[in-house]
Amino acid sequence: MTKELDEKEARKEALKARSEAMSKKEAELNAGRTGKGTRAAVGMTRGKNPQEVTYEAFDETQPDTLPKTLSEFMDLTKVSDENVIVSYLIDGFNSASYDAASDPIKEFVNPAWSDEMQKQFRIVVRQYASGASIPIEDAVALIKPGIEAAHAKAQASTATASV
Repeated sequence: MTKELDEKEARKEALKARSEAMSKKEAELNAGRTGKGTRAAVGMTRGKNPQEVTYEAFDETQPDTLPKTLSEFMDLTKVSDENVIVSYLIDGFNSASYDAASDPIKEFVNPAWSDEMQKQFRIVVRQYASGASIPIEDAVALIKPGIEAAHAKAQASTATASV
């Protein structure tokens, strides 16, 4: 039993070290990149014997680097073939649809909340459920009343400010 735990711990440490090394390599590759455009990303191939790969990708954590229009996207990526662009659109649409449909918190989100409030609600519920090892529904039951109260307060202050 101890040997299994040691092996499991060793695998965790190896994964953590590899992840840190990949993050460091990514930072080095992107050190001189500024402005809009793709950034170097480092990942692993899928399969039995994964290999490290470096590829170009948009960094969604840096909104200022992302294209805002189709023509800007085409300029940044040098893609001009309409069939390729349509395949990218289909992949993106399918991914976004799956993300929305598979969100276990979606049914608890009030569409009247601001986008920022919805985002924060999702984050808090996920983190609380994970940290407390409870079901999503239980975390929602604890958190949603406070979010609803904050939303009502924001609506009331907006209504009185416009009067």
